[in-house]
Amino acid sequence: MHPMLNTAVKAARRAGAIINRASLDLDLVKVSQKGPGDFVTEVDRAAEAAIIDVLKTAYPEHGILAEESGETPGAADAGGQQENLWIIDPLDGTTNFIHGMPVYAVSIALMQRGQVTQACVFDPSRNELFTATRGAGAFLNDRRIRVSRRIRVPEALVGTSFAPEANGKRLALWTKTFGQISATTSGVRRQGSSVLDLANVAAGRLDAYFGSGLKPWDLAAGSLLVLEAGGLIGDFDGEQGWMESGNVIAATPKIFPQMLGLLEPLKESPPPTP
Repeated sequence: MHPMLNTAVKAARRAGAIINRASLDLDLVKVSQKGPGDFVTEVDRAAEAAIIDVLKTAYPEHGILAEESGETPGAADAGGQQENLWIIDPLDGTTNFIHGMPVYAVSIALMQRGQVTQACVFDPSRNELFTATRGAGAFLNDRRIRVSRRIRVPEALVGTSFAPEANGKRLALWTKTFGQISATTSGVRRQGSSVLDLANVAAGRLDAYFGSGLKPWDLAAGSLLVLEAGGLIGDFDGEQGWMESGNVIAATPKIFPQMLGLLEPLKESPPPTP
């Protein structure tokens, strides 16, 4: 395992231990609300602090972009681009967590000069560790994983998520599209953790995933997992602007272009600003 990925795994497991301890008595967990349907707990913050401590101890000159504490710039190259930026979601699926539903994960990615090179997604409730290094494949608990071999949308199981602040025409379009894709595929699952959805595409458990209003920490680690597992990822135009727009499709190579067609209606209304 790459040394930087090994450090990310150490950080993710430390955060996972904090999350697992807290899950034993959820009544004691303090919860606050950042926005509609968007919650944060003391567990999110403690897990994030643990991750940052591990990463900064190993790489004090690296930058950090974390969901709860924001961005701490690191060393930059001559063009002003950060050489090493860790992108962190300490607990993706907080709403599930506070309800006792075990669908959440820790996500850590390393972006080097604008390209994600290391990825770690840890599901503490199942003790499942997804990892990837650019050019070296994707793994689940040290077993190589690949996207599924399904090639037709009617056979596909699809994951989805969209921003809680979606409303008006945007929400109506999502609801209509959700219904159409549900009728066209084997089913659509909105599980509440985009990080795990992307990891499950990489592992072949889902054949495709689409989401909107997502943030870099929702996408960075999962995107590398999908690519290293042989899948494709893009925005609703099939281009590489998904990190900036927050609109994303990830799928097997054969199903990806079919999903683009099904999601065409969502391009009629601008997405919420990530």
